[in-house]
Amino acid sequence: MSGSVTFIFNPAADKGRAASKAVLIERSLAHFEAASLETTRFAGHAADIARAAARDGATLIACGGDGTLNEVVNAVAGQPVKIGVLPVGSANDFLKTFDPSAKEHESRIRGFAGAASRRVDLGKVEFSGGESRYFVNSIGIGFTGRIASTVKATPWLRGELSYAWALVRVLLGYSAVKMHITLDTVEGTVELDEPVFAFSVSNGKVEGGKFRISPDADQCDGLLDVCILKAIPKWRLPGYVLKYLKGSQIHDSKVIYCKARSIAVFLSVDEAMHMDGEVIDRAGGAIGITAEPLAVEMLYEP
Repeated sequence: MSGSVTFIFNPAADKGRAASKAVLIERSLAHFEAASLETTRFAGHAADIARAAARDGATLIACGGDGTLNEVVNAVAGQPVKIGVLPVGSANDFLKTFDPSAKEHESRIRGFAGAASRRVDLGKVEFSGGESRYFVNSIGIGFTGRIASTVKATPWLRGELSYAWALVRVLLGYSAVKMHITLDTVEGTVELDEPVFAFSVSNGKVEGGKFRISPDADQCDGLLDVCILKAIPKWRLPGYVLKYLKGSQIHDSKVIYCKARSIAVFLSVDEAMHMDGEVIDRAGGAIGITAEPLAVEMLYEP
């Protein structure tokens, strides 16, 4: 790899457990002609580091989870910069679709030196207040938004176990959320105005560690995959959990699954939302979601 490489390391990833990887990353910098390790110290710092490094023409390696990658991508989207991922977060869902090879961290770091790159899609969310933000893997409103919020509030559990615990906790007090949804799909417009149990829009296949929310997702097709579970009795959810783990829910009569260029959602009451696992506690009003084809260049090992 020619040029400089900046490793943007989030020690708070995986609820602070990622901090132990700092020595390994520092030791591995010797594999590169010019490389530096920048450690984040506060929320939003990864974005600051990414913008500064991109101005100098550096390749960026996001060392954290999906949230760290989300922050880096939002800082430099639209710029001619390459981004790699060192997965030291809780779930690292984006990588499970993009580059699913299971490698030791040191082997993956060495691989960046000779890695190829390809452009992949992003999703873009526009809120009623005028703000907008990209996502790399998935967003969820309602059920999965509340699960992500509960995971963040459960520091004593990690990884996939934390998602399982959060699912049970959220289910106890949950009911379907009224949504007005308009989908611009490849086959025409679909409109839905009713209570929805779970609403997800994905660029990748996996969410929450092992749940195959969008098993047909393709990060290079210029489309987003939408998975909507209509209102169901709560006692039926365990059966759907098993289906979501296998990806077979997309064939169920209570599920709408399609590929869309854009999605419009209206919420009359604020609801929890996640973007790549990062929580927005109060999302409401009109929310627009669009596919941004081939919007970012990612490193991968062919």
